[in-house]
Formats: sequence, structure tokens, C-alpha cells
Amino acid sequence: MLEARWAEGKFLCIGLDVDATKLPESIRGSTIERTIVAFNRAIIDATKDLVCSYKPNIAFYESHGDQGMAALRETMAYIIEINPEIPVILDAKRGDIGNTNVQYALSAFEYLRADAITVHPYLGKESLLPFFEYVDKGVIVLSHTSNPGAAEVQELIVEGQPLYQKIAHLVSHEWNGNENCCVMVGATYPQQLKEVRAIVGDMPILVAGVGAQNGDLEKTVKYGLDSRKKGLMVNASRTIIFASREKDFADAARARAQELHDAITKAV
Repeated sequence: MLEARWAEGKFLCIGLDVDATKLPESIRGSTIERTIVAFNRAIIDATKDLVCSYKPNIAFYESHGDQGMAALRETMAYIIEINPEIPVILDAKRGDIGNTNVQYALSAFEYLRADAITVHPYLGKESLLPFFEYVDKGVIVLSHTSNPGAAEVQELIVEGQPLYQKIAHLVSHEWNGNENCCVMVGATYPQQLKEVRAIVGDMPILVAGVGAQNGDLEKTVKYGLDSRKKGLMVNASRTIIFASREKDFADAARARAQELHDAITKAV
């Protein structure tokens, strides 16, 4: 699915991180579920021809209980309905012991029908097997995240190299037996992205932090593309979906997505 999007020159991943406090009054419905679904549908309809993937973060839905989770499921079903060739990444950053991850995998891949999920590597390969065993699903392992405090743990030296490099090596050389692994690196750390790309070869990389976190887009593309000028998902969330809080929010999101798409294309 990603290969087809990359072949069309599409590298933008839009994060559907729906902060209810920022939703336009014009879209508000009778319930939070209907409001979130209406907002997401409008954003998706306005941007679906520009993206390589969508990435809803589960926290923005779980916080609204049953209605939020219903809205997430309906949002993901809507993407499948209008274009089943657009991958949907569930940004849940799961990571627990094996029998717990079995349940997380069931929720993500069978109930929500996600095409991929983000996971923590801290418990090792054995714990992540329930995700890896879904051979037709993507498993995106955190290597170096975009937050300011990431270095505190992720740059600790382990066996002579920073931990994030060790993780990248494990994922690409030891954990990818089913060829369904990816890694995640923050755009706010371009040098680390360059190093991770050198380690993982042509494995797909999800890059977060372009936009509200001020990641360097030009360096993200330069260092993130693989040897084929593919293999990259550039995520932006708030700067696109909340480009306007007025009635024109979908048009504004489209304009911002187009701007980022064009900038990525130019950098490629």
C-alpha cells in the first residue's frame, strides 16, 4: 500500500489527533462522537489525494470513553470505505508482556482494522511477537522520538552505541523476519535520522515532529528517504487539521497539506 503511494510521489502522513477543545463551532454535533466523526470526515475528504497515510493517535479518542472509541472506529472505517488503499496507522505506542500484547494486537488489527501500529521496544522482541505475527500489518518501532527529553534514555550508550541506534539495528537486522517492520524517528533530530537510515537500509521510516514541533522538513526528506527515493512517511498533525477553527477549516487543512506536500516534493 505504501509503495503505491510513494510511486505517486506521496509522502505526507496526516495525524488525526483530534483535540476536542480546538474543534470549530461549525462542526459541533449533538454528541462528541458525531462531532469527531464529522470533523475527521471533512479533513479526510479534503486531503485524501495528497497523503501516503493517516495516523490517528488513540489518546485523543480514549479520553472521550465509549463515544471517543466509537468515533475512532468509524473514522478508520470511513477511510477504508472511501479509499482502502490508504494505510491507517494506529498511533498507540503499545508495549507490554506477550499475552497483553495479544489483546492490543487484536484491538488494533481486528476491531479497529488498522494497517499498522506504533510500539515500544523496551520489553524486547519476544513481547512484540503478537504484532509481528500479523504478517500483513505494519509494526512501527520507536527508535528516537521527537520530544525534547528523548535523549535522556534514547541516547544512553549501550554496547558502545546510543540506545536508539541499537534499537534500529535490532529492528532491521533481527526482528524483521516477516518484513513488516518500520521504525519511527523524530524530525526534530535530523542527525539521528540520518544515522538510523544508514542502519536500517530501505526499511520504511515514520518521521514525526514536522509542523508544530518545528522539525526540519528539508533535512527530514534529505536524510529520511531510502536509496530508491522512497521509504518515508512525513507526519504532521496539528498544523494541518487545526489550520483554521472557522467554517473553512477543511479548506484550510487542504491548503496546509498541499503546502507540505509541495515542499516535500521539491525536497525529493
